[in-house]
Amino acid sequence: MPKQVANLPVTKGQAYTIEITGLGHSGEGVGRYQDFTVFVPGALPGETVTAEITTVKKTYAVGALTTVRIPSPYRIVPECGIYDRCGGCQLQHLKYEEQLQAKRRQVVDAVTRIGKLPDVVIHPTLGAGNPWYYRNKMQFPVGSQQGNVVIGCFSQGSHDIVDTDNCLIQHQSNNAIVRELRAIIAELGITPYDEQTGQGVIRHVLGRVGTATGEIMVVLVTATDRLPKREALIERLKAKVSGLVSIVQNINSKKTNIIMGDKTVTLWGRDTITDKLGEFSFNISARSFFQVNTVQAEVLYNQAVQYAGLTGSETVIDAYCGTGTITLFLARHAARVYGIEIIEQAIRDARQNAVNNQVDNAEFIVGDAVEVMPRLYKQGIRPDVVVVDPPRAGCEQKVLETFARMEPKRIVYVSCNPASLARDLAVLSGLGYEAGEIQPVDMFPMTYHVESVALIVRKSQE
Repeated sequence: MPKQVANLPVTKGQAYTIEITGLGHSGEGVGRYQDFTVFVPGALPGETVTAEITTVKKTYAVGALTTVRIPSPYRIVPECGIYDRCGGCQLQHLKYEEQLQAKRRQVVDAVTRIGKLPDVVIHPTLGAGNPWYYRNKMQFPVGSQQGNVVIGCFSQGSHDIVDTDNCLIQHQSNNAIVRELRAIIAELGITPYDEQTGQGVIRHVLGRVGTATGEIMVVLVTATDRLPKREALIERLKAKVSGLVSIVQNINSKKTNIIMGDKTVTLWGRDTITDKLGEFSFNISARSFFQVNTVQAEVLYNQAVQYAGLTGSETVIDAYCGTGTITLFLARHAARVYGIEIIEQAIRDARQNAVNNQVDNAEFIVGDAVEVMPRLYKQGIRPDVVVVDPPRAGCEQKVLETFARMEPKRIVYVSCNPASLARDLAVLSGLGYEAGEIQPVDMFPMTYHVESVALIVRKSQE
């Protein structure tokens, strides 16, 4: 049996009255009981709540919200009827304007507490004109409950599927895919995959929508190479889903939480759909990375270009270029842009995207930025600006040291995680660079996630 944590003011299974003072990094309320931290999902800053303790650790506890005694003036009734069960959103009960404030505070807290940088200017969050129905990519598990096919998000903290007909943050075309596919699977008698037994066929359904083009891709993730009733399924999807141009099967036979496997087969139509970001067109395959909020992605990338301060004569390095989305935005304003990415398929896509958009001043290189950038430096390439959009974990210190050795005038850092951004800003501060300002952008309304763009300048340039 696990050891009980002694001498703490809260006990598992007991209810306590707690004043909530802030929001945690996952959107949960944070309060204190007798100076002991308690996280309460669903609670908001300024509220007094009753919570039943569900988890006790040495330094904190987690409580289930039972009663809101004094509500926040920003608390609202969630639009979604399954919000209390579904784990897809965390902030629907908070007014949207206040969500934007909370996301800015998340960045401020990280930069001041983790980065120890109290003087950085952090602007108000750039919100979405429409915070609903924005996701151009959907990936929902498929299962069976009491003999019925269910498709939807997992319930928070579990692998129980919450059956979903109309997700309020998914593009309506993705919702149409879910409704039609649920009926088709049931009609054809195709068995959903069972995580416990490892039996069944369909594990997940992915939908991808070109928001500018209306083109739709359906991806069926299966546990088996063979897809029963394949031709009938294809014909029904073609008849029912308006705008459909591609049906793809991805095979994942492993017992894993990873959604997609290594093998992908186009069952009908094209291998890709097309979408636009700004003036650029992009081909998107089943496994391509593409920002899920097309409208706000354009806001984010334009902010990165603005911070780069390009006049047309600069050399720019895009250190984690992916399929070249930011690179192409930069290339329109620079003399030369070098995109670096360790994933070979992404570089192939980036090169093709450059050709498709008649961009001839961008060069894409496969490799680790730590190795490629010194090689470019030896070749005489001196970047005026380095742009970096790293994974959630941020940059390794040796990557940041490589940036500093190349002595660009500016570093533009695009981040999806305020904590790793703050840590990296602190490292760069010790390497001769200073964060001047940060612009948060709300790419994911109704969730706790926030993107940021930071402008970092060489201290010697002040």
